[in-house]
Amino acid sequence: MAADLFSEFEWRGMVVESTEGARDLLAREKVTAYIGFDPTASSLHVGSLLVIMALARLQRFGHHAIAIAGGGTGMIGDPSGKAQERTLMSLEQIEENLRGIKAQLAHFLDFDAPTNPARIVNNADWLTKLNLMEFLRDIGKYFTVNYMLAKESVKRRLEQEEGISYTEFTYLMLQAYDFLTLYDRYGCRLQMGGSDQWGNITAGCDLIRKLRGAQAHGLVLPLVTTSSGVKFGKTEAGTIWLDPQRTSPFRFYQFWLNTDDRDVVAYVKYFTFLDEQAIAALERAVVAAPETREAQRVLAREVTGAVHGQEAVARAERASALLFGEGITELKADEVLAVLEDAPSSESSDQRFRADGVPIAELLSSTGLASSKSEAARLVRSGGVYVNNRRVTDERKRLTQDEAIEGTVFVLGRGQRQKHVIKLNFGGPALTERTGNDENTGSDEK
Repeated sequence: MAADLFSEFEWRGMVVESTEGARDLLAREKVTAYIGFDPTASSLHVGSLLVIMALARLQRFGHHAIAIAGGGTGMIGDPSGKAQERTLMSLEQIEENLRGIKAQLAHFLDFDAPTNPARIVNNADWLTKLNLMEFLRDIGKYFTVNYMLAKESVKRRLEQEEGISYTEFTYLMLQAYDFLTLYDRYGCRLQMGGSDQWGNITAGCDLIRKLRGAQAHGLVLPLVTTSSGVKFGKTEAGTIWLDPQRTSPFRFYQFWLNTDDRDVVAYVKYFTFLDEQAIAALERAVVAAPETREAQRVLAREVTGAVHGQEAVARAERASALLFGEGITELKADEVLAVLEDAPSSESSDQRFRADGVPIAELLSSTGLASSKSEAARLVRSGGVYVNNRRVTDERKRLTQDEAIEGTVFVLGRGQRQKHVIKLNFGGPALTERTGNDENTGSDEK
């Protein structure tokens, strides 16, 4: 652990920008700091994990952490990073979402710590009580239109054809008022967030300086992307949520396990509490023996354990060991379907499975794993096709029901990355052949 929080953030690559004096403040004093969380859904997703980890690290260094559940600002919508205005939510929707978010933050923040317990507050408690005339008189006069138009989040929206509504235009003032309120109530002097929040954060610092004659600070974190330029946490199968009902723990574990070698060291720094020495060892392993994927396994284990618990890690690792080896046939059909719930799948009632079988080339084509039967045949000959994780090399191979897992499930694979599950259901429709080559992504381990 570094000597102070700012140094810890720096070696982990978590500082994009900070106000002058923030470093000295964090080294000199125990500070109260906050981060806001947007209640647009009942669950946070992995895109929120960096700021959650920032608050958790802050608390571990003895500082005082406040998480704002934005019940008030959530009714308005933050224009930062948005190309168009969001649909406004009802109070009932927001309250339901806040309950889910609070439960997830409790995995990372200690609300019962003896000396510096974390707090969760809802800005609806003060924003919904504001009187418009008093707010404009007491707060609005400190924000010139020129000042607000210069903020990047506003400028970007003004360049869009839809522009920006007055509702979202006022968001910056409301967030600044949040900072002022937390300064008054809890002595909060630091706000953190993603780098797209820099304009909103500095507006709060300015407001505290003008109204209270005090110096407040901001620190912003990177907006994480993958090395291929894709927004972090977005996959072809959708968003990776922290809620196990939205994203299964197995799929969550696999998401981290599939991290690109180019990203994994940065992610271990961002999303785990491992120290410099441990991370340096993993970095050496990535260079010396990337095929072992040791850094990815540690990353998946650490993050899944933090979010879902060690029992979920054990189940995911057991399923992975079976799923990606010939031991898949030891699993029951419902277990295979559970761990491959996100892989493309189809049902077949083709009676040929009960007789002389269905040609492998036909199945590869009809499931989209190959664009045509001829391409399927070439894939088989080249050794790139698997059935229940066993390589198939005979292009004339026909699959029969007695080769299916418990007589009901086949897992077809194109290489180790692309999978398609066929469920035999002789009371349902037969597979229909498709000529297009769909994208097929499932759980993958390199």
